[in-house]
Amino acid sequence: ILCLASAAASLDFKYHHTEELEEYLRGVHAANPSFTHLYSIGRSVEGKDLWVLVLGRFPTQHKIGIPEFKYVANMHGDETVGREILLHLIDFLVTSYGRDPVITRLLNNTRIHIMPTMNPDGFEATKVPDCYYTRGRYNRNGEDLNRNFPDAFENNNARIQPETQAVMDWIKNETFVLSANLHGGALVASYTFDNGNPVTGSLKGYSRSPDDDVFIHLAKTYSSNHASMYKGTGCDNRQTFPGGITNGYSWYQLEGGMQDYNYVWGQCFEITLELSCCKYPPADQLEKFWRDNKVALIEYIKQVHLGVKGQVTDKNGNPIPNAIVEVKGRPHVCPYRTNEQGEYFLLLLPGTYVINATVPGFKSMLKTVEIPDNTGNFSALKQDFSFPEVSDKIRSRVASCPKIPLYQELTRASAAVKPTVHILVLMIVMLVIFK
Repeated sequence: ILCLASAAASLDFKYHHTEELEEYLRGVHAANPSFTHLYSIGRSVEGKDLWVLVLGRFPTQHKIGIPEFKYVANMHGDETVGREILLHLIDFLVTSYGRDPVITRLLNNTRIHIMPTMNPDGFEATKVPDCYYTRGRYNRNGEDLNRNFPDAFENNNARIQPETQAVMDWIKNETFVLSANLHGGALVASYTFDNGNPVTGSLKGYSRSPDDDVFIHLAKTYSSNHASMYKGTGCDNRQTFPGGITNGYSWYQLEGGMQDYNYVWGQCFEITLELSCCKYPPADQLEKFWRDNKVALIEYIKQVHLGVKGQVTDKNGNPIPNAIVEVKGRPHVCPYRTNEQGEYFLLLLPGTYVINATVPGFKSMLKTVEIPDNTGNFSALKQDFSFPEVSDKIRSRVASCPKIPLYQELTRASAAVKPTVHILVLMIVMLVIFK
């Protein structure tokens, strides 16, 4: 344990290969067992563990009222900056806990999951570091993991890879509220949707989600706290990003991306952070990358406390899982549901909203809430719902959530409405004429 703790204490600004990375994570956990937890969510094609280090007051399990947050890096094996700055983020958090009041409150009120590499095989396959594309981008089977998730707009028929499946299961088993995945090759914060159709505005070159305002805020939070991303200059004269942010579809269309999957199927808001113009820069630049991103990484985690949270319970105070809780006027195609503890988390900007809680088979419950900015207090507004007519013997059915292109249904539905609207207008005109 002393050897591992010593290894954890000496994190250099260099690239850490698989064995070194694992040794470092084990050392951190050994030195800080009370507020860290190390686990693997699965294995890569070549059998390497996909390690996650959790930090928080209750690191081993979810606690009611404490939101789950995650950072994932090195999804593309040759995009390496995120892999290393997440190790330095871990180092900063563990050395600041109990010493820095802000970091201490952050960890006491948030369960933070950090995965430094989602594609360890690709990283090891990149033998010669390069600023541009290399084969290490892909996993061992030659698949791009950020094109490998189920897509909300197209049936991409992707053969799900072990790394992808591990992340999908991870998302399913945790109540993640907010996330970011770290990439390289540009300097911008990109937000969902990455794909789209006419329903989401793709004909106008922008694919808008129901929570577009929140996503813009999340992207700006990171960009504005980064040393230079907010300038929006991009990496060459041909491409600029006003404010250092972009809608994913507006930048380029992407099918099977991880951030859209998180949002649609995982009830987790995720953005994509492009952190370096050079995909695999020299190791002597890593310290500057850490300095450039340090504040932004922390400020972004705080946003997990935006909005409103609470529990849905029956007349006896027992939690009701799979109850639908959404904001009136911004429904999700895959309805957002309570977890096994009857909890819900909705990220919302400050303002007035009507929250609709529904237990299928019973009358919906509406509550108007005034949401302040509580990120500084490390707790979203709390609003519970109690259904007095529901007994503990009744459990809500799982809301319908198809696994294949969801937004095709919206397209057909919107098209089907048009003739009805036209007929209604015609009838009104005729009535006016007759009168």
